[in-house]
Amino acid sequence: MEMDLLRQIESAYDSFSKGQKRIADYIINNYDKAVNLTAAKLGRIVGISESTVVRFATELGFKGYPGFQKALEEIVKNKLNSIQRITLTTTRLAEDEILGAVLQSDYDNLRFTKEQMNNEDFNRAIDLISDAKNIYIVGGRSCGALAQFMNYYLNYIFDNVKLISSNSLTVSLEEIHRINSEDVIICISFPRYFIDTVRIIEFSKKRNAKIIAITDSDTSPMTKYADCKLYAKSDMVSIVDSLAAPLSLINALIAALSIRNKERVVSSMEILEDIWAEYSVYKESNLSGRDLL
Repeated sequence: MEMDLLRQIESAYDSFSKGQKRIADYIINNYDKAVNLTAAKLGRIVGISESTVVRFATELGFKGYPGFQKALEEIVKNKLNSIQRITLTTTRLAEDEILGAVLQSDYDNLRFTKEQMNNEDFNRAIDLISDAKNIYIVGGRSCGALAQFMNYYLNYIFDNVKLISSNSLTVSLEEIHRINSEDVIICISFPRYFIDTVRIIEFSKKRNAKIIAITDSDTSPMTKYADCKLYAKSDMVSIVDSLAAPLSLINALIAALSIRNKERVVSSMEILEDIWAEYSVYKESNLSGRDLL
């Protein structure tokens, strides 16, 4: 739903029954806890029946409780600050469960991303990047690492790649002030969405640049500006943003672009291999062919 669920609950509060008001009060004050509760458990906590909880969800416009719970997940994803995140994690998991929980979460995010990926949008992104006069990449805060990774490898393929590296909005806009309809900008942002990235994508849209948004869902503030939307599942564990699935998506883009531009990549790598060998960039293995048998 476009409207923030909490605002929706507050605006409809006076029309609720007594039992529904108890649900509303609990959710407004404890949405970070309610997100993990089944309808039955939420009902027990506030002292009403499971069926009343389900009716509460349907009266808000959801087909059932799972849809309502998904809307709660969006609130948690977008609203929790770092202190609330770590508090929520410590109440959910014991210390000896963290490793398994994090690995399982990343696995689930990767699987979900694979199942939901739109091949048409993916191929559209390959076309836009390959045909662009200039390729800009931007990702603020923790997404800066993803932007740097993508920039590193795209520079092996193209000679027109520019990383917007500054977390200063003014400096970033100065770096892209010539952006136009012949260019593409790849904007990377996941909850909590960095406002400067959104402003950069707004600026680029006004100048008719082609926009590729790498983000988590159609609720992302970047999607309304994007010509091409690529979604990867991101989650949070403690204060850490889970970026395994977004990184895998970026890996796939780089692999596809290297295949599409094979001759250019081979030419570039031949030059680089000579440079790496001449300046001993990599440690040579002492193993001979016989040692490997």
